Amino acid sequence: MTSLTARIADGVGAIPADQWDACAGPANPFLGHAFLAALEESGSVGGRSGWQPIPVVVDGADGAPAAIAPAYAKSHSQGEYVFDHGWADAWERAGGSYYPKLQVAVPFTPVPGARLLLRDPDAAPALIAALEAVTDRHDLSSAHATFVAPDQIAAFERAGWLIREGTQYHWQNQGYATFDDFLGALASRKRKAIRKERAAAVEGLTIRHLSGAAIGRREWDAFWRFYQDTGSRKWGRPYLTRTFFPLLGEALGERVLLILAERDGVPIAGALNLIGDDALYGRYWGCTEEVPFLHFELCYYQAIDAAIARGLRTVEAGAQGEHKLARGYVPVPTWSAHYIPDASFRRAVADFLVRERAAVVQEQEFLGELTPFRRG
Repeated sequence: MTSLTARIADGVGAIPADQWDACAGPANPFLGHAFLAALEESGSVGGRSGWQPIPVVVDGADGAPAAIAPAYAKSHSQGEYVFDHGWADAWERAGGSYYPKLQVAVPFTPVPGARLLLRDPDAAPALIAALEAVTDRHDLSSAHATFVAPDQIAAFERAGWLIREGTQYHWQNQGYATFDDFLGALASRKRKAIRKERAAAVEGLTIRHLSGAAIGRREWDAFWRFYQDTGSRKWGRPYLTRTFFPLLGEALGERVLLILAERDGVPIAGALNLIGDDALYGRYWGCTEEVPFLHFELCYYQAIDAAIARGLRTVEAGAQGEHKLARGYVPVPTWSAHYIPDASFRRAVADFLVRERAAVVQEQEFLGELTPFRRG
């Protein structure tokens, strides 16, 4: 039997980038050492953020990580997008302490992906067992792996974790060569509505797609203003620090796509995306001038344009948003896994999840009938 040793690392930055990326792989930029280390270096996590990075590592016989979980000790439930505030309230009312808890996730990022980063696929059960041991030995209320890649859910389920289902809206490339090809798949009324929205959104504006060295201080300064405006309205305060964005640009280069709308050469709105091997990930948007339909143009339609140009299979435009349906984004299931040591608390959550999943599945079936695509 292969000898494996589990440990907690002192942050992502404490693990050599090549060792981390040997486990994470190149497909999803949010799981790479560069992105997660930039969160730490910029102070977006750690300190008083409530996200204390404690990656859980299983080392192989060669002494290098065979498996890693991007784990954080959490003192709140903000920035997760899988809501457990009701669970926290119930546990606190019963006399328990829900926080801190263990969160296996990419901070502030509702992007599905691997939560068991595996150089050795056979190390998955050992890594899950290590997460359980961290939870038990530190007397944590629970452990949560959120936005888990569908092909990893079975491993958590075999280990007895509770499985939760949610919904996002993704655009799927059916081999379109142009945006007009995509529009051709829609019902006539929807096709006309999108063309009308796009024309109204860009009137008097210039749209620019920037990557790598083309994104300079001027562009990051503008995007920071956009991000602050959106963050203060949505979350009370922005999650990410000012220094995170140029660090991200430096670390990921051409995998960063910033789409700007300019009026007379001055940026008035922007959408930040990351480019994966097979998907475009829309992350942040903001503006300093309200323009009808401009949010849809920059975040959804321009993202579709960029994905088609690059031959990408999917656009993932973030959490929630039924308004995406009319823009050609379809409902897809998302998954999370939850380890709850206390038997009575676990039973209560399990009962809730059974009822919630039935409602989620019914909603997904209903939403699937509302897509704008031509029938038959």
